[in-house]
Amino acid sequence: MRIGIRNDRKTMLSLGIVGLPNVGKSTLFNALTRSKQADAQNYPFCTIEPNIGIVEVPDERLEKLAQVSKSKKIVPTAIEFYDIAGLVKGASEGEGLGNKFLSHIRETDAIVQVVRNFSDSNVVHVGGKVNPSEDAGIINLELVLADWQTVSKRLDKTKKGAKGLALKDVQKEIDLLEKLFKQLEDGKPARTLEYNDDEKEILQDLHLLTMKPMLYVVNVDETTNLNAQIPQIEEDIPQIIVCAKLEAELADLNGEELKEYMKELDMEKSGLDKLITESYKLLNLVTFLTSGEPETRAWTVKSGAKGPEAAGVIHTDFIKGYIKADVCDWKDFVEYGGWSGIKTSGKLRLEGKDYLVCDGDVVYFHVST
Repeated sequence: MRIGIRNDRKTMLSLGIVGLPNVGKSTLFNALTRSKQADAQNYPFCTIEPNIGIVEVPDERLEKLAQVSKSKKIVPTAIEFYDIAGLVKGASEGEGLGNKFLSHIRETDAIVQVVRNFSDSNVVHVGGKVNPSEDAGIINLELVLADWQTVSKRLDKTKKGAKGLALKDVQKEIDLLEKLFKQLEDGKPARTLEYNDDEKEILQDLHLLTMKPMLYVVNVDETTNLNAQIPQIEEDIPQIIVCAKLEAELADLNGEELKEYMKELDMEKSGLDKLITESYKLLNLVTFLTSGEPETRAWTVKSGAKGPEAAGVIHTDFIKGYIKADVCDWKDFVEYGGWSGIKTSGKLRLEGKDYLVCDGDVVYFHVST
């Protein structure tokens, strides 16, 4: 897995790695990015400003397509990870520079919450004991309280501003804010409520932390069976088991050496590959592919995207210029030897503007210039 230096973030999707201090966030980040970028010392708040790294999404399809097309290069899709300083109880009130850290989380598209499930006398636990559910509860409450403050201020401002206006013009917003206020006051995240289209539009402007999709990473020690089942921390929130210390060791290996070590550990897939893949799913993304002699490349769109929107990811001018798309499944592309074979196989689909992009589609766009 190669990594890149931070670049244009306009289309880069990002995930914030959060958790209490000393749970292994920075160790995990360093393993993800194959770097020593993040300070992973045994004391709270050793990370102040967030470390940022770009990590490629593993995709075995690209190599197979590239072989068929004799591509000169392969370009996978990528996700940006933020290593955000440890939050503590009272963060929403400013404890431990909490307000600053919470603002960093607002910049991300989703949250990867690391919880500690290992004991180590050399690594201090800020709470004095190892309890993943309690740790998650502290973080989640701080996120809820921060959102409650945001909603409370917005509700007061909206009600005051409504005095000189017809109430119906702002009633939808007030109703939504009151619904959110009650939900957050009860200690529940905003993401568990249902919203209509009008409410979703208002929500975008609030940038609530608890509206962000979330994934738990349970950080265990080297003696834990990584394939074992562990208690679910929170219903309906996905979680994976990772040993950050072990993943840091794997990150230092390459090629056959890496394969042999993983074989010894009975690991079909590294925890980091699982994390990247699950994070990709968390953001509700699908990958479509383009393949030819110049390059084979993966492109990212939201699930439900139509042809013109997907073409626009390649170049914004393609949205208006979209005419049609040649489409096939990536497996058929490989089996029939690329576009020349696909065109005589009966597997080629000609798709118009209502074409819904599916994960694994190989696409050639026809556009006007």
